[in-house]
Formats: sequence, C-alpha cells, structure tokens
Amino acid sequence: MRIIGGQNSGHRFNPPKNIPARPTTDIAKEGLFNILHNNFDFEDLKMLDLFGGTGSISYEFASRGCTDITLVERDRRLVNFIHQTNTKLQYNIDIRKVDVFKFIGSTQQKFNMIFAGPPYPLKNLNTIPNLIFTHALLETGGWLVLEHNPNHNFDEHPKFLRKRNYGSTIFSIFEM
Repeated sequence: MRIIGGQNSGHRFNPPKNIPARPTTDIAKEGLFNILHNNFDFEDLKMLDLFGGTGSISYEFASRGCTDITLVERDRRLVNFIHQTNTKLQYNIDIRKVDVFKFIGSTQQKFNMIFAGPPYPLKNLNTIPNLIFTHALLETGGWLVLEHNPNHNFDEHPKFLRKRNYGSTIFSIFEM
C-alpha cells in the first residue's frame, strides 16, 4: 500500500497480514481525492475517519495538509499498526480504539469531512448516514463520504449529493 498524494506521496506501508480490513484501492483513492481536492482546502478540514482500517485514508488527508484528524478503529492490531505509522510519518492523528457506533453516539465533536469505509458485509451499513445526521456530526457544508459496494444504494437519501463508482467500490457523498 502507498500514499498517493501530498508531501508523503509514494510512501509505502505494509499492514500486518491477515487483518480484518479491506483497504481502499489506489485507483479509487485517487478518484476520490481528485473530487475532494476540487471542493475543499485540506488544511482547514476537521476530519473523521470511521472504520479506520489500515489508516490509509487518514494518511492521505494528513499528507495533503489536514492536521485535525480523528480515526476510529476497534481492532487492536490495526490500532497498533496505525500508531506506528502515525509516529513514523510524524502525523498527529488522534487514534481512538473504540466501536464506531459507540463513538458516533457519544462524541460531541462536529466535523467538516467524515469518511466511513465499513466492511461491506456489515449488517447495519445502511444506517450509517442517518446516524451521522441524527447525531449532528457534520458542520454545515460538510461531507460524509461512505464507501460501499453495489449491494447498497443511497441515491434517495435526503442528504445524498452524488456518487462515484470505481468498479466494485462506490463512494456515496452526502452533504449537510
């Protein structure tokens, strides 16, 4: 795996083997970050990475100048790997080892950008947008980017803005 843009572009990192994560492909990340780059100033973002996995999305935001990043991941091995990579790259990612749904229900923070890359077979994946908006986690004008597969469709959600399809990876974008 590698960081595809920003100050650490090209930096490779190797997550532990047999991890419970499905990292976002480079092609999908590049497409997503092209969209985000045209809509946001990364230095001004307060970003939340839900289901942080390997940390790949947070590293992309940090490499591009985002300094206010909170990452939520519950798997101990992944959290340890993210801590090591965070330290090595000298990023200041706030890493939380907690269940995403508990975090959503308890945080008082608001964000300009939320990325959620849940496991595709997650039974309650379809509830994520409503939970984000019910708990008012986005600032006005903020985006929720939800990564999912073609088995899910959010086109009719009242906060749905657009989607981008990269093979079996779809990013549905919602706006507050």
